[in-house]
Amino acid sequence: MKTLNTVVKNMKPSGIRKFFDIVSEMPDAISLGVGEPDFETPWHIVDEGIYSLERGRTYYTSNSGLMELRQEICKWYLRKYEVDMNPATECLITVGGSEGIDLAVRAITNPGDEVIIPEPSYVSYVPCASLAGAVPVTIDLKDENRFKLTAEELSQVITPNTKLLILSYPNNPTGAIMTKEDLIPIAKLCVENDIYVISDEIYSELTYTEEPHCSIASLPGMKDRTIVINGFSKAYAMTGWRLGYALAPHYIAKLMTKIHQFCIMCAPTTSQYAAIEALREGDKDIAVMRKSYDERRRYLIKRLNDMGMPAFEPEGAFYIFPSIKRFGMSSDEFATKLLEREKLAVVPGNAFGNSGEGFVRISYAYSIDQLREALDRIEHFISQ
Repeated sequence: MKTLNTVVKNMKPSGIRKFFDIVSEMPDAISLGVGEPDFETPWHIVDEGIYSLERGRTYYTSNSGLMELRQEICKWYLRKYEVDMNPATECLITVGGSEGIDLAVRAITNPGDEVIIPEPSYVSYVPCASLAGAVPVTIDLKDENRFKLTAEELSQVITPNTKLLILSYPNNPTGAIMTKEDLIPIAKLCVENDIYVISDEIYSELTYTEEPHCSIASLPGMKDRTIVINGFSKAYAMTGWRLGYALAPHYIAKLMTKIHQFCIMCAPTTSQYAAIEALREGDKDIAVMRKSYDERRRYLIKRLNDMGMPAFEPEGAFYIFPSIKRFGMSSDEFATKLLEREKLAVVPGNAFGNSGEGFVRISYAYSIDQLREALDRIEHFISQ
């Protein structure tokens, strides 16, 4: 038989799903591995989705999505992050943020183009680049820099073939953020070297500092070279609704829409109507969930540091990335033994890149009671 796609055959499966699948078959196990809010979608958002079905709104939308939704997204981004986009030509509704990332990489890169990916990072970036025929170039970020990308680190890997930089802040898995001051020198290098940027901002509203999230698209010279990816899964607890969006310069959005047109057609209509309600009336819901995550975040920081698993304070998302180096085990070994002995699942740090070795990712998108029990199990494990 003829050979199948070698890129796909050689691709490693997600290190996150591996432990999730084991836990699903293990009674009494607790998983802190999946990045999914434990909140239910706020009722007024669900009700709007139900209402759209009752009104018979079960048809396709335009490829780009409902104009009413795109208008609300653009108004929201201007209000929140001072990024002014045209809803008619610079906004595309996608099936989750993940589709937007894939579309953007494919629309921008040609085979052989280099895509810079700072790690630890979300597990999809490297595979998306490889599937597009591009060359992933990873940067190992450092714990002592709180896993922020520095201009010096970026400048060292830029070559004439560099086409794209993927930024993910607030970051999964580390919880790191980048402030406006952090982003300015990065933006300057991108302008000087004609580099496009995919800015994955899916956790933008889960920022715990007094200074709100800053989108790199708002900085001088960056709007015309940045593709912002965001969505409704994390901020509004709408993971299963599978709805995201991309904000991009019109000439890039046009190409992304062309791919989307042939592969997907359009995002789910019911989800789009629900998302309109989320944007108009959901700020208070975000505030409630963010306050709860913040309380859990502070609890985890203290417990982990007290038991000898040091972690810098995550300032965004809902993950903490403690070091396990003092225990003399690899990330995989630590996570595997913790699961076997204590029936508790965390994700090995190396699932997010080589620089994640020596760490594990713990999600605090779980109830405080679950977190207390989980931390008790970790403390028992490491005391052995």
